[in-house]
Amino acid sequence: MRWLYYTISIVSSLLVFIIYQFWPPIIYALFIIIPYILIGIHDIRSVSHTVLRNYPVIGHLRYILEFIRPEIQQYYIETDNSGTPYSRETRSLIYQKAKGVRETIAFGTKNDLTSVGYVFSYHSLAPKTVSHDKTRILIGGPDCTKPYDASRLNISGMSFGSISPNAIRALNKGAKIGKFAHSTGEGGVSSYHLENGGDLVWQIGTAYFGCRYQDGRFDQDSFEQIAKNDVVKMIEIKLSQGAKPAHGGILPAAKVTEEIAKIRMLEPWKDAISPPMHTEFSTPIGLMEFVARLRKITGGKPIGFKLCLGHKTEFMAICKAMIETGIRPDFITVDGSEGGTGAAPVTFTNRIGTPINESITFVHNCLVGANLRDDIKLIASGKIATGYDMVTKIALGADACSMARAMMFALGCLQSLSCNTDRCPTGIATQNKHRWSMLDVKDKSVRVANFQKRTIHSFCELVGALGIDDPDQLDPEHIRRYIDTSTSKSFAAIYPQLHKGELLEKNSNSVYADLWHIAKAESF
Repeated sequence: MRWLYYTISIVSSLLVFIIYQFWPPIIYALFIIIPYILIGIHDIRSVSHTVLRNYPVIGHLRYILEFIRPEIQQYYIETDNSGTPYSRETRSLIYQKAKGVRETIAFGTKNDLTSVGYVFSYHSLAPKTVSHDKTRILIGGPDCTKPYDASRLNISGMSFGSISPNAIRALNKGAKIGKFAHSTGEGGVSSYHLENGGDLVWQIGTAYFGCRYQDGRFDQDSFEQIAKNDVVKMIEIKLSQGAKPAHGGILPAAKVTEEIAKIRMLEPWKDAISPPMHTEFSTPIGLMEFVARLRKITGGKPIGFKLCLGHKTEFMAICKAMIETGIRPDFITVDGSEGGTGAAPVTFTNRIGTPINESITFVHNCLVGANLRDDIKLIASGKIATGYDMVTKIALGADACSMARAMMFALGCLQSLSCNTDRCPTGIATQNKHRWSMLDVKDKSVRVANFQKRTIHSFCELVGALGIDDPDQLDPEHIRRYIDTSTSKSFAAIYPQLHKGELLEKNSNSVYADLWHIAKAESF
């Protein structure tokens, strides 16, 4: 039975030769039968695919069905709320905001409102109006002479290389239209980042792409040349990222074109893999000294760092280094382990790192407990897509939020999950010119600006609905989660909260006191 169809093809070919004697046109059937037989011979001789050896030719159906499985899953099987990483409901909401069309639903929610883990908020009978000036924050501590007036919602890091030239152009032009910031990702500052004049956050990763010597070490002269550009508003030192913390970035060789290699100062057509650690420093004190060094080189621009929270004592060690050196970063970007726009090892994505809610709470509390919070702005990044996501993160301690994948949806991303293949169907996550040239920069930049503007508007409406008129008044009490089907608790009850200076008290009984005692500024 396993070879039934292949046997039929052989028998059919013999019958064709017999019938040919009486009806010559039947010979054309061999155009189908002969290739079938040849493919079958190849399959039988194959040593790498047992399925094909057992089921010659017909076994290829398995691979065909497997190839189209993601599309079948997405278009015909997943429900409005079951899709991952982002549900169809969330994707549709982003598309609607980006296109400027109706974003309402009829007949009530499709969510199970009392399911374990469901997050919601209590509203006020006296809602307020949030003014537009409350949607911006000033980033820059006491040592910063060029503070940046930032939106509370910006574009998170996506490198040129991981996404296409036209995707970079559209994102940056959208940032210019909407007056918000665009992070370059660790791939360096390309001409596409500079073309439309949108504000940039230049991210410096462990490989120092765009400001490195051939041996991979930091090149101060190259850095200074780019950092002095007026559109570069802030510098972000990337320690780790949510998708693959402690691993380093990955850009497949297929995406390392000669142009990208030149920008990153690499060899073309070879995997661009960033080292897991920086070479310019190896201790928390060293990190602070590097922050001060970059601030001096840039003439006082805001300098910060990005990390996915891991061992909690290591972040506390950074706090102790701030106290010991007197050096403060101007901002800290906290990436949740839910984050990730490009290629990453499966086990790192699934198992390593701390989720964003726990991360932002811990970082905020450490800074408060160490009397450092007033000088530093916190930016939350990691699967943030809606105005309510912003409410949640700012209530837990963030000052602003950054989005990556949501901005990709605004560009037209379909969640095809092919970012690491160079075959992105929408021309966003690919270096295939035929694909990315089809992405219209003018149209997509407007969609990016629309999405950001309408998400900020939604955020303000939600803040007002809670009965407050300033996002800075949000706190963990405003967010609730069901811990079982009949009981909800506020985030203030779920996540421990520290008061100002608590970690510095001599006989502190803080929940973090033991961890604080272990942390050392001299080592991670």
